[in-house]
Amino acid sequence: MYGYGSRRPNRFVMAIQRFMAGRYGTDKLNMLLLIVGLVATVVNMFIDHLVVNLVLTGLGWLLMGLVIFRTLSRNTYKRYRENRKYLMLLQRIKDREHRYYDCPKCRQQVRVPRGKGKIAISCPKCREKFIKKT
Repeated sequence: MYGYGSRRPNRFVMAIQRFMAGRYGTDKLNMLLLIVGLVATVVNMFIDHLVVNLVLTGLGWLLMGLVIFRTLSRNTYKRYRENRKYLMLLQRIKDREHRYYDCPKCRQQVRVPRGKGKIAISCPKCREKFIKKT
């Protein structure tokens, strides 16, 4: 049934795979939340102030719970959108050559080069023209 050299799948692994079927799993936003939660927990061990300890403990538990919630969520579309927003924000932070503006009419995000002074920007979606300083 399993052929030469193959191993029979472990029942526990198969049970985990069945349980996770249709659930979101992990992504880059989950990894960030997990790391921040772990850092808050580790920093909490070295601080000897009651209020700060309570805040860091609560933050650590909250973030860890959020990671578990996002991982086990069946609303994959919503989790995908959250991760996509995080990745777009990260890209905007890393992009030092462009400025980002929202069109005043349709709220479409428009990317323009930095350092050009005042320029007339034309929205690619609705063709609205507006002036901004880059």
